[in-house]
Amino acid sequence: MQEKAMLCAFMRQSLRAFALAAVILGCLDASAQTGADQYPARPITIIVPFAPSGPADIEARLYTPLLTKQLGQPMVLDYKTGGGTSIGTGFVAKAAPDGYTLLTNTAGFAILPAFYKLPFDIINDLAPISMMSTKTSILIVPANSQFRTFTDYLAYARANPGKINYGTSGAGALGHLTAEWLHADAGAKVTFVHYKGNSTLMADLIAGRVDMGSSSTIAALQLIKSGKVRALAVKGPERLKQMPDLPSVSEYMKGYRDLNWQGFFAPGATPAPIMNKLSTAFRTVAKDPDLAKKMEPLESDMVGSSPEEFRKQLITEVERWKGLVSRLNIEKPDE
Repeated sequence: MQEKAMLCAFMRQSLRAFALAAVILGCLDASAQTGADQYPARPITIIVPFAPSGPADIEARLYTPLLTKQLGQPMVLDYKTGGGTSIGTGFVAKAAPDGYTLLTNTAGFAILPAFYKLPFDIINDLAPISMMSTKTSILIVPANSQFRTFTDYLAYARANPGKINYGTSGAGALGHLTAEWLHADAGAKVTFVHYKGNSTLMADLIAGRVDMGSSSTIAALQLIKSGKVRALAVKGPERLKQMPDLPSVSEYMKGYRDLNWQGFFAPGATPAPIMNKLSTAFRTVAKDPDLAKKMEPLESDMVGSSPEEFRKQLITEVERWKGLVSRLNIEKPDE
């Protein structure tokens, strides 16, 4: 009889503890929901891991007034440069997942895991909001080059392994790895010459000190129109509106696509209601016709992808660069 009484008392105590825990969890959930409903209640900081006045900064500045209008709070840009964007990216990856610290970055940061052991996980510690825009580059040669077409170039590169000097704006950068990918798939071997920046590369290419290189569409078009270089192909998946007669590399090599992008991220554990608000705001901005006109001089095309689409693209690119670096035994860039 005493054992039965003790068991009943224990069960009543357990039920009270369970009920109390349920109430506490319910309150916490309601509190979190209320916070999400009120979001954003203060200014939002966007971390830019690039130097001010660069292309990524310029693009972010075009978005922020429209995002402010959509979200009802100021968007403040804060610059945390260094480490190939890993410093600014890591800062956001470890920030509070409350929607008040965001990141903008470009396609090059998907290369980082291929070379470095990072203190954060690009896939799991960041939540993609939207890929906002894409842009491509153009394969160019000196104006007096023997290569008249992309077919001419590939034929020579295949027949003369290592004799072509291909200039890049930096070892391990997006332009370098997309060129490695191109030549590996084409069965051609070239000698890569790495510069520290695009300006010195373009100076040497114009002078004929390197045989081939690539540059962003906006920079390349100016050189092409001035007659200083000749265009052989667009590295993106489609032909350019400005040069409809210039073929795309993908017309010769199925599956190849060199597209730089700019997108936005939140910390990985950001609640779904906040992510939904951010995604809606960014995608609305991407469809703004006035913004699209402002982006034309930058040769950028607006996208405005969903978080799911952006995440899938990011995973694909991270795995691609890891595989390429391993397969071709590409050395880690100098620090």
